[in-house]
Amino acid sequence: MCTMIATQIKVAGSGKAGNGWFMLGEANVSYDHPFEAPFEHALSLDFVNEALGPSARVSVELDVASARQLVETITAILAKADRGGYIVE
Repeated sequence: MCTMIATQIKVAGSGKAGNGWFMLGEANVSYDHPFEAPFEHALSLDFVNEALGPSARVSVELDVASARQLVETITAILAKADRGGYIVE
């Protein structure tokens, strides 16, 4: 069954696809049937720059355990950088 769980956020950064690096503008985050990964459902991260068209896209489909580990790892790395005084917002 499709979950239809999805959201889009604005992001600032860069992504690399077949045509090289491009500026990112949005990230689509969803939990639903994957296009390629061999799972019934997956967390999909789709980093895009909609203004540049469909070639400005980097997509990842993760199983639940990998997605949770990625979130924990990102949080831990940012906390370590923050404690070290490296993050200036």
